[in-house]
Amino acid sequence: MNTELLEALTILEKEKDISKEVLLDAIEESLIKACENHFGKADNIRVTMDRETCDYQLIQEKTVVEDVEDKVEQISIEDAKAIDGKYELGDIVQIPIESKSFGRIATQNAKNQILQKIREEERAIIYDQYSEKEKDIVTGIVQRYVGRNVSINLGKADAMLTENEQVKGEVFQPTERIKLYVVEVKKTTKGPKILVSRTHPELVKRLFEAEVTEVRDGIVEIKSIAREAGSRTKIAVWSNDADVDPVGACVGMNGARVNAIVNELRGEKIDIVNWSDNPGILIENALSPAKVISVMADPDDKTASVIVPDNQLSLAIGKEGQNARLAARLTGYKIDIKSETQAIESGELPENYMELMEGVYEEEMYEESYADEYADGYTDGPEEGLAEADGFYEVTGDIDEFVFEEVEE
Repeated sequence: MNTELLEALTILEKEKDISKEVLLDAIEESLIKACENHFGKADNIRVTMDRETCDYQLIQEKTVVEDVEDKVEQISIEDAKAIDGKYELGDIVQIPIESKSFGRIATQNAKNQILQKIREEERAIIYDQYSEKEKDIVTGIVQRYVGRNVSINLGKADAMLTENEQVKGEVFQPTERIKLYVVEVKKTTKGPKILVSRTHPELVKRLFEAEVTEVRDGIVEIKSIAREAGSRTKIAVWSNDADVDPVGACVGMNGARVNAIVNELRGEKIDIVNWSDNPGILIENALSPAKVISVMADPDDKTASVIVPDNQLSLAIGKEGQNARLAARLTGYKIDIKSETQAIESGELPENYMELMEGVYEEEMYEESYADEYADGYTDGPEEGLAEADGFYEVTGDIDEFVFEEVEE
């Protein structure tokens, strides 16, 4: 029994998860290669190896001839009879080869071939392992900054978090654990190249699947996600069970579930709204926390005209247009938002509309309903939400991707 070889193969199998059978095949191939380097060719050489004991034997088969022309493949009748008197012309003689007789170069080449096979198998195993995690989240340990990129250890492989896939303002410390979305796993000559992201919208979806049992089980579906990484995310959810509130399930008791995700995303705000097949209702929900008077949606052109109360216009647009921009991405509609006054001037509302609605939209009612809506739809409390709303009322003007008229406060 070749005890040393058997022990070495057992250790490799445990540490690198490489099958012993694969390693034995690699050894056989390397021995054939060594014979080829030593004799010049190896067509008549075969290896026999016991898979249990790891004992092996190299056999060179030579044809018995009268006059030897090729010493590698032929043997004289005299030499054959010296081995065994029964051999005749044309018989095949099996001659054992001692691997110790190989030269230094042939031995080194055989060793390199085995090592190369081990590396190839290790890379293949790592690729298979991480390709299964493609489009999923993994936990990595921050190693170091490489320029503006971050080297992340994922266990058996390293990944590079590029600057484009980092959330602006996030700073990592060595040994810190972070969650990442695996965008793609590529095969390269130097091993698998794993592309990870902290900005991908699917990262939020996978975090909800991990945190919310109903989402993981398919009871609650995340129908759409719109994200501006590091700032705010809107998600639209739908329940397949009438007894399960999709928004409540995602928020959790006292906001425990959504807050765990917010903490993982380092304070990124998350708005959770109800999904609807009716585009008008969906757009109204998506513009939350702003109140909406009316929505006219065109499913063919994917455009919508929205009218909001005068003092809700800035809130509907959001700081630097963020609320409207995210709502448009969430719904897939290009949204044109107008205030009551603008709608009256354009003829979309009757001129006596304000008189008809007099007393309905009093300021106190606005503040109370807004505070409640903010508490329901946002991770901040009502007081924090109202404080942030002050900034919304300062935003006016045209926003990219949308048409907004100038508003004088």
